[in-house]
Amino acid sequence: MTDKAMSDAVTILVPTGALGVGVVESEVAHGIAGGAQAIAADAGSTDSGAAYLALGVAKYSRGAVRRDLEILMRLAWPKHIPILIGTSGQAGADANLAWLRDIAVEVATELGIHPRIACLRSEISADQLGQFVREGRVAALPPHGVLEAADVDACDRIVTVLGPEPYIAALRDGADIVLGGRTSDPAVIAAFPIMKGAGVAASWHAGKIAECGGLCSDTHDPGSGVLARVGKDGFVIEPLDPDAHCSVRSVSAHMAYENSNPFRLTEPGGVLDVANSRYEQLDGRRVAVDGAVWTPRPYTLKLEGAAARRFQTIMLVGIQDPIVLGDLDRFRDRMQAALIHRVHETIGTAAGDFDISLRLYGWNAVSNDSVPAGTLPPREIGLLFVATAQTQDLATQIAKACNPVFFHLPMPGHKEMPSYAFPFSPAYIPRGPVFEFLLNHVVAVDDPMELVRIEWVDLAAQEGQQ
Repeated sequence: MTDKAMSDAVTILVPTGALGVGVVESEVAHGIAGGAQAIAADAGSTDSGAAYLALGVAKYSRGAVRRDLEILMRLAWPKHIPILIGTSGQAGADANLAWLRDIAVEVATELGIHPRIACLRSEISADQLGQFVREGRVAALPPHGVLEAADVDACDRIVTVLGPEPYIAALRDGADIVLGGRTSDPAVIAAFPIMKGAGVAASWHAGKIAECGGLCSDTHDPGSGVLARVGKDGFVIEPLDPDAHCSVRSVSAHMAYENSNPFRLTEPGGVLDVANSRYEQLDGRRVAVDGAVWTPRPYTLKLEGAAARRFQTIMLVGIQDPIVLGDLDRFRDRMQAALIHRVHETIGTAAGDFDISLRLYGWNAVSNDSVPAGTLPPREIGLLFVATAQTQDLATQIAKACNPVFFHLPMPGHKEMPSYAFPFSPAYIPRGPVFEFLLNHVVAVDDPMELVRIEWVDLAAQEGQQ
C-alpha cells in the first residue's frame, strides 16, 4: 500500500477490546500523539451469556469501567477527540446504557468538563417485535425457525444490533461522546472513518480486525489497544504497546474470531468479503491491508432477546480416589443413573421436568467429548453437580435428595464406602435462574435509524443554565 493511498487516512484509536477490561493510559496518550482523530471501543457482547441482557446489568465492575472511561475522557477532551462506545454496560439494553451514561456524567463532573453525550437506545418492546412479525419483516437465522409469539412474550428484554449510521448521526449533531445500545462490534469502529470519507469496505474490515484491541497483535495483552489508519482502499494497523507487534498472521487470523466464515462478514446493510484481501508486513510492528469488498444488501438488524427460564442448584466435590480415577467414564454413568433413580425414589413426579448434569473438571468438562483410549488418569478431578428444575426450591430439593449419593457413591472396587471432598457447607448452592437467548432473528428496516432513539445529555447547556 503506497503512502499516497493513505494520504487522507482517518486515524482511529481502539484502546481496549472491551471497556472495563483495562485501558492503559500511556497507550492512549501515545495514540493521541500519533494523530488519533476518534476513540472507539466496544463495551460488551453476547460472549458471557444471556443474563446481562435479561437482567439489564453489566458484567464488569463499575469501578473498572469508570476507571477506563475516566482515562479516555480526560485525555480526549483537551484535543476535542470524540469517544464512541458500543454495547454499553455489556448488553446494550436501556438499563445497561443508562448505567454507563450515569458513569460518564459522574466522570465529566469530576473532571470539570461539559461534553454533549448522545445515548443510542436500541431496546424494543415485545409489542413492537410482535408487530414486525405480523408485517412479515422478521426472518430467522440458523438454526432457529419461525419466531413464535410465546418466545417474544417471554423475553425480559429485546434489543436490535445497531450499525454505524446512528453513531454518524450523533457525531454530525455535535456529540462529544456517543454511548451506544447493542451494536455490532466492528460498527462502532467503522462509523467515524465512514463518516470522514474512508472506504466503506476498508472501514468495516478495519473495524473487524481492531474490535478486540490488541488481540490482533502477537502480544495478546487484554488491556492493550491498537491504532488503525483507514484510507479509501485499505488500512494500516499497529499496536499501541511499544513492545508489541502486529504480524500478517495475527491480523489476518482475526477474521476467524467469532466468525463462521473467515472470508465473509455479514453486517447491517451489507456483506464484507475479504477473500482477495492482501496483507503486507510494513515493518516490525505494522501491517497494511487492502482488497476487501463491500456488497450492499437490504438493511436488516439482528435481534437479541433474553429471559430467565428454569432454576439451578449446584454441588461440588473433589476426588482423588484411585478407583474412581481409574474409570471416570464408568463412574460418571454410574453416578448419573444413581442420582436420577434417587430423585424418582424420593421426590417422584413432584420433581417435574428436571435435569441433572455432571461435569468432570480435569477430564472432559469443557468439551464433554470422549477421552481418547489410553489417556492416563488425572491426579484429581472436580465433579460439578448441576440440578435444573422449574423452581429454585425444586432444584434445591433435588440436590438435597442427591446429596448422600453424590458424596459417597462407591465403585465395585471399593471395600469401604468412599467419601469425596466437599469444599462448602451447606454443600448445595442455589445458583438462581437460568438465562437463555430466545431470539436469533433479523428485522428488515427501510431506514437504519428506524429503531434507534437518540437521547442527549448536554452538560454544556446545563452548565450555561446555572
